[in-house]
Amino acid sequence: MKIQEITAILEQWAPKTYAEDFDNVGLLVGDQNQECKGVLITHDVLENVVAEAIEKKFNLIVTFHPIIFSGLKKITGKSYVERVVAKAVKNDIAIYALHTALDNHHKGVSHQLAKMLDLKQIEILVPKKNTLKQLTTYVPKENEKALLEKLYGAGAGALGDYDQCSFTTPGSGHFRGNENSNPFLGKQMVPKKVAEVQLNLIFQAHLQQPILQALFDTHPYEEIAYEIYSIENENQERGMGSVGLLKKEMSEEEFLKTIADKLQTKFLRHSELTGSKIRKVAVLGGSGSFAIQYAKKVNADAYLTADLKYHDFFQAERKLLLIDGGHYETEQNTKNLIHDHLTEKIPNFAIALSKSLTNPVNYYANGKKK
Repeated sequence: MKIQEITAILEQWAPKTYAEDFDNVGLLVGDQNQECKGVLITHDVLENVVAEAIEKKFNLIVTFHPIIFSGLKKITGKSYVERVVAKAVKNDIAIYALHTALDNHHKGVSHQLAKMLDLKQIEILVPKKNTLKQLTTYVPKENEKALLEKLYGAGAGALGDYDQCSFTTPGSGHFRGNENSNPFLGKQMVPKKVAEVQLNLIFQAHLQQPILQALFDTHPYEEIAYEIYSIENENQERGMGSVGLLKKEMSEEEFLKTIADKLQTKFLRHSELTGSKIRKVAVLGGSGSFAIQYAKKVNADAYLTADLKYHDFFQAERKLLLIDGGHYETEQNTKNLIHDHLTEKIPNFAIALSKSLTNPVNYYANGKKK
């Protein structure tokens, strides 16, 4: 397989369309037309990860965090980023990053964290806006069924747990083709009135190209009238964070112990304990201070995330328990998620989890390194 074929599988799963504007996802290093000899999956790309790929004779590294985040103006080996990129280029190793494209997947990073805590009835905490579109087109009544079937097959009209969703309105189409036309109905230079239906279907933004292709391939008219609108509805299939319910309520102390055990850490930072019970839990793997108010909005009893600053903890206001579980710790299952998806899609291909620990944070307490 070529590298492009591997990355196409990843992009179908976690489309770059849904990555945040500030992010840098996709193929960051390498030639997409190169034959892929094996895939190494990691949380971060460091020099030891590239060395691991070289040892395995793999030439594609799939990483969660992008090694190139802001502009890279020179490669002189003075920073770890420059050294990683130079080593990858020198050894013909490609690097592909998923990051917020996977963060915004409804069964992505935060969903994995929610599953780790055994949450039930999991939903997206911060649904993404401006990622849904609507197609409106017009077709002769007798061609309605065939066109709808093709549009449904391309992904149009799917909303949450429902598919084949559309709205049709009967009406009359009026047109006249000139001397260069080849009308499906009627004759050149003769006005024509046709019984038509207006079709309206909502779709996920990343599906626009295949949906339009289905429209063009199936619609009988030589010239097809259609409109595409961006709509502001919240997208329940895309967004940051997750919220769900514990099987049974816990005390705050019991919940903190559960988190520490699940994340395999002895260090948790949290807001003031209030004595309240914990049942509804919001989570967001990685940096999630921006979603504190969303956790409050859904009436979560606790919110687990990472990278909370001093003043962020004041926002708890005794309304919920804020917990900083660590950036790496709250995302640690991400590379397993990527590995499981790729091995399911291409089970007979060389795919391996990196054995390199890439967490840059170390802890020291009571005179001992933890």
